[in-house]
Amino acid sequence: MKLTIFERPADAAAAAATLVAVQLRDQPASVLGLPTGRTSLGIYDELVRLHEAGAADFSRAHTLNLDEFVGLPSTDRRSYCAFMQTHLFRRVNIPPAHVHFLDGRAADVEAECLRYERLIDQLGGIDLQLLGVGANGHIGFNEPARTLHARTHRARLTVRTRRANAPLFRGRLREVPREALSMGMATILHARRIVLMATGASKAAAVARMVQGPVTPRVPASFLQLHRHAEVWLDRAAAGRLKDG
Repeated sequence: MKLTIFERPADAAAAAATLVAVQLRDQPASVLGLPTGRTSLGIYDELVRLHEAGAADFSRAHTLNLDEFVGLPSTDRRSYCAFMQTHLFRRVNIPPAHVHFLDGRAADVEAECLRYERLIDQLGGIDLQLLGVGANGHIGFNEPARTLHARTHRARLTVRTRRANAPLFRGRLREVPREALSMGMATILHARRIVLMATGASKAAAVARMVQGPVTPRVPASFLQLHRHAEVWLDRAAAGRLKDG
């Protein structure tokens, strides 16, 4: 696991956006795995700026998002699909048919999860997976547990994770869905390259456990230690609890 520390969150976001732009330049038909959340906003704003400057062409790319809330249609403004449309997809030149999400309203959840796994295989796998990390060490909606799901699955969300998502629901915790669909850890780890970005002091404890603790399902992000081409990009605050050496 390669670790890079940036002075400011904006520097990390700019570097991540540049990485995506270079990926698209070198491999225009890349398959990108994308996250949602506050940390990703800076990346997407910078990607839009690069696109407008002619430096990021999404016309042949495909995207796969990590997760979606159970029970919300893609048209719901609180869905992760709506989040991505607002902050990235409507602002760049990616064909709508190349944007892929889990369907939170699927009548058969198990079939929907299998469909997503098959889709990833059909697209040839994920070339570059961007990630964030939750304060409890979760990735996507792979929550800390005694065991983890390998593949795309229905996940039960912790109160802490639901509280972190409450701003999407006008701060009303009771309105945040209790379940979501999420890529599993094996699905994520099969990406050819992974870059996880974390910023802010609230992520420092999770980062320290992810980078310097044991590999354990109690800290799902720690499994990135097993990936040959995983990188962790931090600002100074998120790196604040790392031990020297």
